[in-house]
Parts: sequence; structure tokens; C-alpha cells
Amino acid sequence: MDGESGMGSQESRPATTRSNLPPHRWHRVEDPDREAVVGAYEAVIAGAGPAGLTAALELTRHGRRCVVVEADPHLVGGISRTDVYKGYRFDIGGHRFFSKSPEVNAFWDEVLGDQFLRRPRLSRIYYDRKFFHYPLRPVDALRKLGPIRSARILASYLKARMKPIEPERSFEDWIVNRFGRTLFDIFFKTYTEKVWGMPTSAISADWAAQRIKGLSLIKAALSALRIGLPSRGGEVVKTLIEEFKYPRLGPGQMWEAVRDRVQDGGGSVQLGRRVDRIEHDGRSINAFVSVDPEGRTTRYLGRHFLSTMPIRHLINAMSPAAPDEVREAASGLRYRDFLTVVLIVNRAETFPDTWIYVHDPCVRLGRVQNFKNWSPEMVPDPNTSSLGLEYFCFEGDDLWGMSDTDLIDLGRREIDTIGLVPASSVIDGCVVRMPKAYPVYDDSYRDRVAIIRRWLSRFDNLELAGRNGMHKYNNQDHSMMTALLAARNILGLGSYDTWKVNTDAEYHEEGGDDASADLAGRAVPRRVEAA
Repeated sequence: MDGESGMGSQESRPATTRSNLPPHRWHRVEDPDREAVVGAYEAVIAGAGPAGLTAALELTRHGRRCVVVEADPHLVGGISRTDVYKGYRFDIGGHRFFSKSPEVNAFWDEVLGDQFLRRPRLSRIYYDRKFFHYPLRPVDALRKLGPIRSARILASYLKARMKPIEPERSFEDWIVNRFGRTLFDIFFKTYTEKVWGMPTSAISADWAAQRIKGLSLIKAALSALRIGLPSRGGEVVKTLIEEFKYPRLGPGQMWEAVRDRVQDGGGSVQLGRRVDRIEHDGRSINAFVSVDPEGRTTRYLGRHFLSTMPIRHLINAMSPAAPDEVREAASGLRYRDFLTVVLIVNRAETFPDTWIYVHDPCVRLGRVQNFKNWSPEMVPDPNTSSLGLEYFCFEGDDLWGMSDTDLIDLGRREIDTIGLVPASSVIDGCVVRMPKAYPVYDDSYRDRVAIIRRWLSRFDNLELAGRNGMHKYNNQDHSMMTALLAARNILGLGSYDTWKVNTDAEYHEEGGDDASADLAGRAVPRRVEAA
């Protein structure tokens, strides 16, 4: 993903405009100031994550020449990449390949085909030194909680149903009304606050309504007993999905394969090139200007431009600069950051789960991935295992600022504390930091994005797509669908508003800007609005 930085200095010579370029003709000019000028592309794409690479493949399928410019010097896939350490492969978070969109599923199958594994979902919750099945299985949960606490849960649930909290404003209110306060305290409060760094009483109820839609205590109980409850229109409750596809070598295998197809089709994917300046004339984008690790700049010229960069960086890179109101709006957009401590364990088997949610407040750890259970080929030595310990943080806080050695020591202690693996079995480890993993929906984000969108609408050849490109916390299928539609706009195959792609990667024509903003991505907590 393209990182954030300040703008480069404005060139004294006039910017090259699109009208100067002959169609589909490559040229490269080296300037004395070490800047290369390359073009002309049908499209220049910033970011080689799922959105950027999906758009590039769609364009090359139609014979259109494009270039993808990526800040990372080694890997494609963005947050869906696969990192490698001494032969051990690991995700930045776990990435299930599941979508309700037939088009997205067909895309995945076309690219990887028999390289997909079918994986059973086995995930549990760690709480009070016990492991609970997730989704919750009432018999399992009641047995492990014991009769006294189980009675309290039942009484709390009945009380909540008879006398619900009104008005229902916060995430806490929403969950308590449907599960009771006791179960809320056990299974919802701590983990949510770890992930988002804010109290559940300050998170708006609409996030819970979207994130946990279709799930209730009664449905969970009947699901555990294998009693089917038809949902509206036969819709699958995503929270209860029990099986998913997964690439044999991790999610990065998908995006490395897409990169290769783009390049085989005449496109280009260039790594180690952070877009640092976006030149425009007030009506059209003229160039994306990148800088490489040695400080050399390249000006990419094209007819169309697609950004999957964080919106904050996109606006800061504009040259001439965006108006003060727009830059102020962009500077206020916030992100939740993420780091993974990978531990190599001297054991052939550790625990059966694909991943475990850590709800216990006694550790800072939020989630554990067992990569060998996602795919055996994620681990080079079958006598060992690798675990990904996930910590949610803000860039610059104490967790983010810890040395790798201290983080590995913290991970070793905490994995021992919760009883998954003895600290003595950990033989190696590494740390990966992922800035801007989750766009944050705070109480001002909606107005800020609206201001930015209004200003960007003046550019007739700029498209936005993807999670950070639209400040939407979404799954990769949603990012892909926004990119497919953006590419079709570039191709002249339609006039799509990518903001009208909903959380299930479906495009809906109806609804104005406000309605479409709520459709366009997986829900993220926002603060309770003032009464």
C-alpha cells in the first residue's frame, strides 16, 4: 500500500498534459534532475493491493495498457499479501476467500483454480483460561461457564428482553438488548475495545447492527443444534460460515498470480515507487509522480488515473494543493494500525483452530492465527508450526514503538499465559507492522469524506477504489468490485458510482450519496452521536 508523506517540491517547468501524448505509445525521457517521464498509458494505478491489481487485470483483458505503481519494494497484495520469514509464510491477518458475488468468485477461480484449498472454519474465543467455540455453542458455553454464571447469563438475557435499553444508541446498548449484559461483558466488550481502542459505550449502535446482522442468541443456539432458521431471502449469515476457500500458499499467491497476468497482458507493475505528487490542472489529472528508495522520481503520464492510496495521502499529494477546507478534512481522517508478531514453534501440532479470539483482559493480544491450519504449505518444516499474534494499536503508541525483540518477548509471554504454547517452545520470530490497516469511522469521518468527494468530483479522469482509497473498512471482494467498476468506467463500458457497491460486493443503482455511503463497505465503529 502506498504510504503517507509530504508533497515533493513543485517543478518550475509546466506539467506535461494528456493532450500532448499520442495514443498507446511508450516513451521514456531522463531529465538532468534524475526524473524519468514515462507514458502514455490508458491508466496509471496507485497501489498494488486487491483493488489496484483487479482493475489492472480488467484493463489488460480489454487490451488497454496500464501501469501499477506500488510503494512496497518487494510484495504485492497490500493487506492481503503473504510475507515470508525463513520459509515460513504468513498473512497480515487471516484472509478467507468467501463472497456472495458470483463475479468475484469466478475471478478467483479463473486466476488460481485448483490452487485453492477448502478449509473448515474452526475458531474459538479465549476467556477466563477457557476456550469457547465461536460461533457460540450454548451447551459448550454453559458447561464451561458453570451453573452459577450460566444462570446469571440466562437471567440477564431475560431481563434485557423484557426491559430493553431505550433509546438504543451505543454498541453496548445494542448487544446488551440482544444477549444480556453478562454475556456482553464476557464475549463482546474486551475484544471490541482491543480492536478499536475506544470504549463500547462510545461506539454507535449502527455498527453492531451491520457487523452482527442476522445473528442472535436464539439463532446461535439453533445453529449449534443443527436446526435451520431460514433468514430473509435465504441469505447466509456471514458470521456463521463454516467453510471457505484459501490459496495453497496464502492470499499473496492470488495477487502474485494477478500481477503476472497483468504483466503477461502488456501491463506493468512497478514496486518500490511511492506516489508522492499528483499533478493536475484543476479539471484533469496529468501525472502521478513517484519516488523510489534512492530518491529518484518518475512522472507517469496517462489518460486515466485510479487511486487506491489512503485518501489522506491522495489529498496531501495534490499539486497544486487542494483548498484548505479539503486538506483539513483529509488530515482529520483516522486509521487503526496493526502489527503481527510471528512465533516459530518447535512443535508439529499446537492447537486445532484456524484462529482464536482473545477476549481476556489479562493480555494485550487480540487474535492468534495458526497458519499451518490455514494451509500445511505455510510452514516449510512439518515438525514445526508458526503462529501470528495480532495486536491492534495506533501508529506511534507504546505497542507500535516497541522494538521487535521486545514484541517477540511479549508475544512469547502472552502465548504462554493463555496456555496455547509454552514459552520454551518458541524458537524464533519476527514482527510485521501494517499502518492504516482499518479506516476509522469516528464522529466526523462522514462529513470529511463528503467534502473530499465533492472536490475530487471536478476531475474527469480520476477513479477511487479499495479500502483506503475510499476510506471504507471492507472485505477484499468489496475492494475488487469497486475496482472492476472503476476499470469499466475507464473502458467506457458504463458509468458506475463505485460508492454504491455494498458490503456483499453488489452494485445498487438506487440511493443518493448518503444512502450509498452506508452501502459501500463493511461497517466500522463510529462514535455515538450527541443526543
